[in-house]
Amino acid sequence: MKDKKLLEFTNSNNFLQLSPKDSMGTNLNLERISNVLDLINNPCKEIPAIQVVGTNGKGSIARFLESCLIEAGINVGATTSPHLVNWNERIRVNGKNISNNEFTNHILKVQNLSQDLSEFELVITCALDYFSIKNVELIILEAGLGGRLDATTSHPKRPLIAIGSIGLDHCEYLGDNIVAITNEKAAVITTGSTVISSNQNEKVSRILEEIAFKKKAVLKWVKPLPKSWELGIPGEVQRKNAAVAKGIIQELKNLGWELNTSQIKNGLKNAKWPARLQRIYWKGKPLLLDGAHNPHAASELAKERLLWKENEKGVHWILGIQSHKKGPEIIRLLVKKNDHAWIIPVPNQNSWLASELSKSCPDLSNQLHQISNVEEILERFIKRGEWPKPFPIIAGSLFLFENFMSNEFD
Repeated sequence: MKDKKLLEFTNSNNFLQLSPKDSMGTNLNLERISNVLDLINNPCKEIPAIQVVGTNGKGSIARFLESCLIEAGINVGATTSPHLVNWNERIRVNGKNISNNEFTNHILKVQNLSQDLSEFELVITCALDYFSIKNVELIILEAGLGGRLDATTSHPKRPLIAIGSIGLDHCEYLGDNIVAITNEKAAVITTGSTVISSNQNEKVSRILEEIAFKKKAVLKWVKPLPKSWELGIPGEVQRKNAAVAKGIIQELKNLGWELNTSQIKNGLKNAKWPARLQRIYWKGKPLLLDGAHNPHAASELAKERLLWKENEKGVHWILGIQSHKKGPEIIRLLVKKNDHAWIIPVPNQNSWLASELSKSCPDLSNQLHQISNVEEILERFIKRGEWPKPFPIIAGSLFLFENFMSNEFD
C-alpha cells in the first residue's frame, strides 16, 4: 500500500491525488507532526514565524505580508492553503512555488519517516524542511481550519500572530458556536507575542483580549486602510486584511527589520491572490471568481455587490457549495430580488442541490436552478446575445476554480 501511494504521488501533476480535498485531516493533534519534526531535527526552529489564523481573510493577509517582505528584500518562506491547481502552490520562497521535483523529494523523505501524517501535516513538515534548506529569514504560516491543534502551531517560534475575521465554519471540528471556535483559534497566542487584529464580533473581541492578557501578549486593533492605499487584491474587505498585514509589518522592527512606508505601500499594491473577486474571461466575456465558502465570507460578498453598477437589476450567481457547509444561509445572504443562482456540483465533493436549497428557502425556489457545470449557463448567456451586467460571479468553494486557472479560460 505504501508503494502504491508513493507511485500515485510521484506520477501526479497535482500531487497527493489519493484524497486531494481532505488536506486538513479530521483527527487534529500536534503529536504526529511534532514527532516527525523531531526526527528531522526540527528545521527552522530558530527562525521566527508570523502565524496567520482566523476564519476568513487568512490567505489574503498572508499574501499581503509576503508581498511586502519581498519588496523589502527579506528572504521569506510562506505556506498557504488550499491550492487552486497544484499542491506546490502551498510552499513558496520569495513568492516562487517549490518545484515539482523538490516537492516530490521532500514528500518522499517525510513519508519514509511516517505514513501517519495527514496531508496538511505532511505539507507543513515539507515546508519547514524546505525553508531550512533555502535559509529563509522569516516564515509566514497560514493556519488550516483550526488553531490550537493546527499543524502550523507545531512551529515553536511564533512571536507575531495575525488574526483574520473569525466566524462560524468547520463547526464539525472546532465547535458549533462562536465562543468555542474563537477559543480554538486564539489558543495559538504565545506568551509575550504581539497579536494584530481588525475589528471582530463583540464576543470574539472579548475572548481575544482575555487570552492575550493571560499570555502577557500585546493585542493591537487596527482600522481598515483608507482608499488612499492602493491594494493589489480587490474588494473592500481587503482593507481590513491589508491593515492587519501592515500592523504586523510595523511590528517587525522588534525583530530587527524595519520597512519604510514606500516598501509597505508597494508591497500591498503588488499583492496578488487568485479567486478573490478576480476577473477572468471566458470566450472574451468577463466573469468574477470569489471563494466565499461560508456565511461570514458570503456576508462580505453581499456587501461588495452593493458597490456594483446596476446590481439592483439582478446578479447571476453560479454557486457550488459543499454539503457540509451552511448552504441555505449562504443562499439567503447572496440571493436578492431579481437575482438568479445557478447551482453546480463542486468537483469530487458532496454538494448542495438546488432542490435541497429550495426546500430550505422556499421563497427563493424560483430563483434557484440546477445545472451540471459552469459552461452550461455561460453558453446560454452567449446564445441570448446579451452578457449579464453585473458580470456573472462564480463562488461557493475554492475547489471550483482549478479549470479557471488553466488554459480552458482566457
